[in-house]
Order: sequence, then C-alpha cells, then structure tokens
Amino acid sequence: MGKITGFLEYERQDETRELPEERIKNYKEFTIPLAPSKLQDQGARCMDCGIPFCQSGCPLGNFIPDFNDKVYKGKWEEAAAILHKTNNFPEFTGRLCPAPCEEACVLGINEDPVTIENIEKNIVETAFAKAWITPNPPEIRTGKTVAVIGSGPAGLAAAQQLNSVGHTVTVFERDKKVGGLLRYGIPDFKLEKQIIDRRIKILEDEGILFKTNAHVGKEIAITQLKEDFDAIVLCGGATVKRSIPIPGADLKGVHQAMDFLKQNNQRVDGISDFKEVLTAEGKNVIVIGGGDTGSDCIGTSNRQGATSVTNFEILSKPTVGRPAHQPWPYWPMKLKTTSSHKEGVERFFSISTKEFIGDSNGNLKALKTVEVEWIFEEGERPQLKEVPNTEKEWKCELALLALGFTGSEKTLAEQFGVDMDGRDNIQATTKDYKTNVPAIFTAGDMRRGQSLIVWAISEGRQAAYHVDTFLMGSSTLPLKDDSDLPRV
Repeated sequence: MGKITGFLEYERQDETRELPEERIKNYKEFTIPLAPSKLQDQGARCMDCGIPFCQSGCPLGNFIPDFNDKVYKGKWEEAAAILHKTNNFPEFTGRLCPAPCEEACVLGINEDPVTIENIEKNIVETAFAKAWITPNPPEIRTGKTVAVIGSGPAGLAAAQQLNSVGHTVTVFERDKKVGGLLRYGIPDFKLEKQIIDRRIKILEDEGILFKTNAHVGKEIAITQLKEDFDAIVLCGGATVKRSIPIPGADLKGVHQAMDFLKQNNQRVDGISDFKEVLTAEGKNVIVIGGGDTGSDCIGTSNRQGATSVTNFEILSKPTVGRPAHQPWPYWPMKLKTTSSHKEGVERFFSISTKEFIGDSNGNLKALKTVEVEWIFEEGERPQLKEVPNTEKEWKCELALLALGFTGSEKTLAEQFGVDMDGRDNIQATTKDYKTNVPAIFTAGDMRRGQSLIVWAISEGRQAAYHVDTFLMGSSTLPLKDDSDLPRV
C-alpha cells in the first residue's frame, strides 16, 4: 500500500497551528492544513507491511492502508468511500480521536507512525468540499420504528445505521441541540459546531427524526415510548461526574469541569441566560485532573482570560516514550502534551488535593495539597501514600474538577427497568447489546463506561446490527468482531 519506498523517502509531517498568543483570542479551530501534495506524501509513507496492525488498533476496524493508498494516488473520492464504509463520522474522529491506530502502526516500531488521523480528517473535509457526501435515504421503509435515546456519537451512529436499512428512527435529546458531548463537552477550538450541524443536516435529509428538549423520563413518558416504538436504544452516555469528597467541596468557585465547559460552549453559541456565570476571567484557576477534559478546561480558561492556570494530576508523571511494559502495538500510557498545554499552564504530578479553603462569604480563595507517591507490590493494588512535610497552600478562586465519570444515570435505568452492572453502567454484553428488558438495547458509554468517541461510534454501529436482527430476523448491516481488540 502507498509507495513501496515512501516510508524511506518522506518524514512524518503534521499540520501546523496558529501561534498560541493568537489562537487564544477566539474559539475557532486553529490548525493549518497541509497542501494536498504533502498529504499524498504522508499517504505514501504507509508501508506494505503485510498485516495492518493499525486496523486492529482502530476500534472501528477502518481500512486504513486502503484509504492511505488512495490518498497517495490522488484518488480522494475513492478514499472517502472506503473511509465511510466503517466510520459514519470521520470528521469527528479525525479531530478528536487519540489515534490508537497510529500507536499500532508498524512503521511506529522504530520511526514516526503514519499520520492516519490527519489523513482521515482531510479525506472527509475534501469530500464535503467537493459535495461527495450527500444524503442517501433508504428506498424502502420496513414499517419498524426505533427510538434512540441520546444524540452523542453512539446514538447518531446507531440511528444512521438503522435508518439506512429502512427503519423509521427517532432520536430523543434532552438538550436544546443535537450532539451530546460533541456539542456541549468539546470546546469549539477542537470542534466547531457547524461541523456537527453539517452532518446532522445529512441525517435529517436521510429521514432521521430529531426531537430536542425531549428529556426521556420527564417530558417524554417511558410507557409512551414502549408503546410507540418496536425497539429502543439507550445511548445516554456515562454522565455521572466524579466528585472529590474533601472539606470545602461545596464552596462557591468549586465546579465540575463539564459544567464549566458546557456553559462556555453555550455562550459561544450565543446563549446568555445563566443563573450563575462560570468564568475564569481574572482568576487563579486550578484544574484537578490530567486527562483530555482537564486539557479542555486549560484551553478554555486561557481564552476566558485567567490570571493563571495550574493543573494537578494525582498519578505519577508518565514517560515521554512508550513504557517498557506496554509494548507495540498496545496503547501506551505516556506523557501527553496537548495544544492547550502549550497555551499556558503549570503542570504538577503526584499531587493530591486535601482541602478547599474559603473566605468568610463562602467563596473559594485557596486549596491545600500534599505530594504523594504510589507503592506497587506484586499481586496487590497500588497504594497511595502521602509524602511527609509536603503540604502546600495554593491561591485559587476557581477550581475545576476534571475527574472523569462514575457511570450512567440510575434514574433512566430504573424507569426502563433495566439492570446495571457493578460499575453503574447499563448491563448488556457485546454479544447482542440487549438489556434484560425485551426490545431495549444499549450502546456507547452508557454500556461500556467512559471511553473514546471512536468506541462510541463502533458501539452504535454494532448495536444497530443487533437491533436490526431483532426486528427483521437477520441483518445486512456490517458486524465487526471486537472481542480481541485492546481496550483503550
């Protein structure tokens, strides 16, 4: 695939970015695309490696060498067709996926891997620019109706797959607009929202019905849904935010990261009627949590005009390169420095927050930390130990908790009567995505727990196959065996 000697002739070349001091002035995407000829060179780097480990590294099983080869040969329309065979929304994954495919790239064993994610994004953007992506409604309707609860990537993927084989699909979204965390959790500087709207228009033209401000279990009765639809797919995500049970957690100025990010995205969208405005402007901000959500809070805080931004992570500082115990082609836990980190932040590892400190009016003014170390003993769970005499007080008026999620909302599960597992996810296996209640399925983070967008799309596609089989006795939708894929 690609050019036989391409990996010897061309070095990896990534997109460039606007300078940090310029891009933090707005919420626009700031990457600068490579010229098509340069992208063809990047496609040429794809080796004729025999066994494409990149495909097994991709939760969607994308045909990566195939579309790389088409890009190298300048056959962009064919590349787009190949990409959409396995990925409903490459414009999302091409911007947001951490690219486990690149970590599994054979070239990455001893060289920089192929720029798979960037090639993917440019394929789909070229396809939209050339009007190759058009609505493809089904020719025949089956008479079967499906309700999809939640309009994040899992729900949207399930909806498009089920609609494509003729079922009438209605997507219920409790927020004002469609998109789930794509719209309200991902900052615009990573995903401008017209990118979502562009795809939703395609889905609407294909015949999918969207109902917003439709909170199932509140505005929409569960009994009515069960009467009106032949099958229901629960794709509400893992939305229960992890808290931090320490003194002062209820002070004004201590907020969940997702509340902060959602409100900022709404403000960028022109919404302004908030009871309380969450802003970093003129404040010393501390983001607790070192993952992608924490990174998004850093980038947003800098754009809002924070006085300072500091990031705490309780885990030890990862290695820059691949750790020895996480060999290729597995996903490595290594130090990640994002574009938001480069915009201005002090990062601290192996540090634990012990207390939030308030003033006489209940406003956050500082927080207290202690350094920690992790004790590893064979056969035992890692133990966290405080380092003596390392307590420190930090000035802080806004603390953002980016600690991940603990599972899906129990209320919805209780109302539908579906079982939950020990991790507070709705229980269903990858065998058929069925819950314990007949005709009710689940997919995405609501089933597997907090995960990646690429896994959400994969889950939605897989669930659609099983829903179609349930409704029709068999299915022509694609089914991927993901039992041997590494969990990311």
